[in-house]
Amino acid sequence: MTDSALSRYERLDALPFIAPTGKVGVVGTWGSLKAVLDHRQLLNLLVRRDIKARYKDSALGVLWTLINPIVQLGVYYVVMGQILGAARGIENFAIYVFSGLTIFGLLSEALTGTTTSILANAGLVKKVYVPREVFPLASMGSALFTFSVQVVVLLVGCFVLASPPQLSGLLYFFPSVALIVLYALAMGILFSALNVYLRDVQYLVQILLTLSVWAAPIVYGWTMVRDVFATHNLPNWLLEVYTNNPLTLAVLGFHRAFWTSGTAEDYPSHLGMRMVIAFAIGLVLLWICQRVFARLQGNFAQEL
Repeated sequence: MTDSALSRYERLDALPFIAPTGKVGVVGTWGSLKAVLDHRQLLNLLVRRDIKARYKDSALGVLWTLINPIVQLGVYYVVMGQILGAARGIENFAIYVFSGLTIFGLLSEALTGTTTSILANAGLVKKVYVPREVFPLASMGSALFTFSVQVVVLLVGCFVLASPPQLSGLLYFFPSVALIVLYALAMGILFSALNVYLRDVQYLVQILLTLSVWAAPIVYGWTMVRDVFATHNLPNWLLEVYTNNPLTLAVLGFHRAFWTSGTAEDYPSHLGMRMVIAFAIGLVLLWICQRVFARLQGNFAQEL
């Protein structure tokens, strides 16, 4: 063995041992976050890979992220709004439903991608050590890219339909996105770990997302739900549970940001405060889900 090789081994031997995973607990949470930050370049590469792989061998490539929402907006305006008459019940119906579906699309794509992220990267998980959290985060980054394109289409649609958003309403855009990202990431991290052990989880998530479209005021108004509760004398606390659902709050926030035909009566009172409280609860939920993920990730390679 050469002298250079010996000196290199001596230097390596002198380095302190750093465990690949942090201690489970609060300290472990910060350790996991630091590990992800140390691998941010890998995270960036994974996000780019996911975006490119989605449109691989496609003639138009990434342009499909622009074409799909344009077609959707056109269908909502012509078919549902004009032909089926949905616009008679909700003014400027195309912007109303498309804004709700845009924020729901972020939840749907993020939750679907994060749930299957560990399985989709089984080769990397089994061969090399990287913080396992980078895989759900990469799926979230890919979903945010698609979402950003849809927001551009939504903005252009608002101006084309002579309904430009107001600055005061646009302030609700950021907390709405933050709520969806937070809760989708929390549940996605948990589901991605559970899906390694029980593959039925990914199919259960699809069913939940299908039901969620109707569990939030996307194609109907929040006032319709409020009136139904009042007409049938249903308990008010049940309406509060429905209203304070993070998805409902995010959809209402997006309506407030882009749907200028709405009035104060179309939204629950103290919408901003409700969103702040939901965000605080989401932070706790994210920490809990990440701790469960840290407990389960030890056997990922064996299960895969």
